[in-house]
Amino acid sequence: MKRFLKWTVRVVATLLIIVAGLAIWRWEDINRLMAVNSMFTEGKIVNNFSSMDTMFHTVVMDVPNDAPAPLPVALRDMPASLDGFVTDRNVTAIVVLKDGQIAYENYYLGTGAEDLRISWSVAKSYLSALMGIVLAEGAIASIDDPVTTYAPSLTGTAYDGATIRNVLNMASGVVFNEDYLDFNSDINKMGRIIGLGGSMDGFAEGLMLRDNDPGTQWRYVSIDTHILGMVIRGATGRSIPDLLAEKLLTPLGMEADPYYVTDGYGVAFVLGGLNIRTRDYARFGLMILNNGRLNDVQIVPPDWVAQTTVASAPNTPRSIDYGMQWWVPSDATDGEFFARGIYGQYIYINQPEGVVIALNSADRAFRSPGVFEQNLRLFREVVEDLRDE
Repeated sequence: MKRFLKWTVRVVATLLIIVAGLAIWRWEDINRLMAVNSMFTEGKIVNNFSSMDTMFHTVVMDVPNDAPAPLPVALRDMPASLDGFVTDRNVTAIVVLKDGQIAYENYYLGTGAEDLRISWSVAKSYLSALMGIVLAEGAIASIDDPVTTYAPSLTGTAYDGATIRNVLNMASGVVFNEDYLDFNSDINKMGRIIGLGGSMDGFAEGLMLRDNDPGTQWRYVSIDTHILGMVIRGATGRSIPDLLAEKLLTPLGMEADPYYVTDGYGVAFVLGGLNIRTRDYARFGLMILNNGRLNDVQIVPPDWVAQTTVASAPNTPRSIDYGMQWWVPSDATDGEFFARGIYGQYIYINQPEGVVIALNSADRAFRSPGVFEQNLRLFREVVEDLRDE
């Protein structure tokens, strides 16, 4: 009996040593997974949204910032409703531009102007702009080409048969559960893959189901944007961070080097992993407002800006329309559209009025009924007040 007990103790001790060794070996992965699971908790969300580089694999983009594009200050009054809106929506930063000048700027909840803030799906609109540049340079022949032309590893997957246009429009037909509140949803599985250092490409290549034919039905599927990244990488032979830094961010004249969250293979999380200062989000919005031009440089082709920022996706809901990685209100005036990310990230653009609003938030109620309508109403109130002054 004593011999059996000694043997049992030795086995248990050995197993504990092995488990401890594995824990040490995978400590960073375990830490990232814990970060994913607590990313949006009430006491952590504000700090997390300004410190993604402390929790995940990242790559910094080298963007010269010794002479940022000027944003002259010409402060204007804001709507009386702004204060209540900031509190209701847990806003962390807002920068309002009118005719290229800062009309209003403020930071909240202990954050500051120097914070590099997570874009979430606002990053999709950046990738759309990059697609327009790559297309104009001839690396991609047409957005009506199949995605498998440039990303052959998608052959035989749910994306086989979809065109670049289809994924730009979020009309790939691929089955993908986007429910952030469902632990077992595809979007949360993808988050855990990033946290554990897995492969985003591998995740995309494992999607095999479609519930609609490509190009027939709009449905918001974030992984579609990763497919765009695969297409651009395949067409150019370069990484998205390198291309974005050279072709888009350097000409913008940014204040600080941004960074991308990446998977364990260094592939950028293009559908939501950009981290940028709020003023630099506003600079991107100003470039788009000016039909792709800033600092006397045509950065994005003007016809691409015009094509991507109007409603073109098939069978969108009545309350909202979609272009090519840009959102369009169903009752939009001409030239009114926006980039949008979860938890209240926006770049709202009204071209005829010369207004850009860059908004960052940590709004845990962002999916509640009426919240989007409140956001859009506030943006339009800002436009109205600036017009009347």
